[in-house]
Amino acid sequence: MKIVADNTVPYLKGIAEPIAEVKYLTSKEFTPENVKDADALIVRSIDKCTRELLEGSRVKLITSATIGFDHIDIRYCDEAGITWKNSPGCNAVSVAQYVLAGLITIALRKGETLQGKTIGIVGVGHVGKEVEKLCSAYGMNVLRNDPPRAETEGEDGFVSLETIAEQADIVTFHTPLTKEGRFATRHLAGEDFCGKLQRKTWFINTCRGAIHDTEALLRARKEGKISELILDCWENEPDINRELLAMAAIATPHIAGFSADGKANGTRTCLENIEKFFHVKIDKIGEVVPPAPETPVIDLDRFTGNRIEQAILASFNPLVADRALRENPDRFEWFRANYHHPREYQAYTIVHATPEEAVLLQRLGFRIRLHNTNQTERWQKTNSFRPASAIS
Repeated sequence: MKIVADNTVPYLKGIAEPIAEVKYLTSKEFTPENVKDADALIVRSIDKCTRELLEGSRVKLITSATIGFDHIDIRYCDEAGITWKNSPGCNAVSVAQYVLAGLITIALRKGETLQGKTIGIVGVGHVGKEVEKLCSAYGMNVLRNDPPRAETEGEDGFVSLETIAEQADIVTFHTPLTKEGRFATRHLAGEDFCGKLQRKTWFINTCRGAIHDTEALLRARKEGKISELILDCWENEPDINRELLAMAAIATPHIAGFSADGKANGTRTCLENIEKFFHVKIDKIGEVVPPAPETPVIDLDRFTGNRIEQAILASFNPLVADRALRENPDRFEWFRANYHHPREYQAYTIVHATPEEAVLLQRLGFRIRLHNTNQTERWQKTNSFRPASAIS
């Protein structure tokens, strides 16, 4: 068996070699000549799996280490009998933690509290569910919009996009990009949606750039309908709109899902797909694990204020990638390819937390180390925690 793999898929090299010949290529090297004798492709969103690439090849399986699959011509694959698989949910936690870190960054900057704000989540699949968990745990009110789910499961628990526009202080999008059909999402955040915004909205896009209409966002920002922009996804990547970049409060090069944990999840999913499809066993799949963080212990006594928020930003601070992109927007793809993948909350242990802080941080996903029996007993007796205005 021969596998052709994108050479930037993390933690992959040396894992599948015992059962296959593995050829690693850059995205530009994914050509018809280079993939024609491959049985399987392991790809990322930058690798365009089109008819032109695949026609005449012996490729039987395409497995992508990403949630999205709009880089795969699924119509052609279905016609040609090529099985394709994505990695649903692999980086859902990573994206959710990016969203929370972005919101905290802006709230600290503005001197506002997030507790009590209403966030509208558009698309409540793998990622949207994780966003809901974090925002609810942090004390925010959640509105959910997901027409396909509402149609299948019933309207209870879901609201219309119009309700989101009218009632949400923050709107965050987590839908796939689809251009056709009843639930098409291209330019879902377009003139109509932006025109209905009522609350000087904070707007977030961490799914796909074409979910929003760039001109509509620019107009809404200039008119004050949108007061803050957190953008990780852009139309026409990597040639992003410079005016929109300048207007964004946080601007990053499509790295929200790039945690080390999410990357490892995606790579493992690809290997599991190969195992199932070809009926083989990859013994080294258990070695696909992310490295430990450089500083795995976060001591809350380091911080003089906003201790919970500072712990969150110590695990991931979006302003690092924001600063790099603003300084060199032409290096969008370089930043993505050379990004230092952060670990998710589960990789960090919090010390010197009060029982109340420990309850919230554990709900968010951090590990907690308590230092004495009395503190442990107080924590265990804490049945609920309503965070005080941690951002002042």
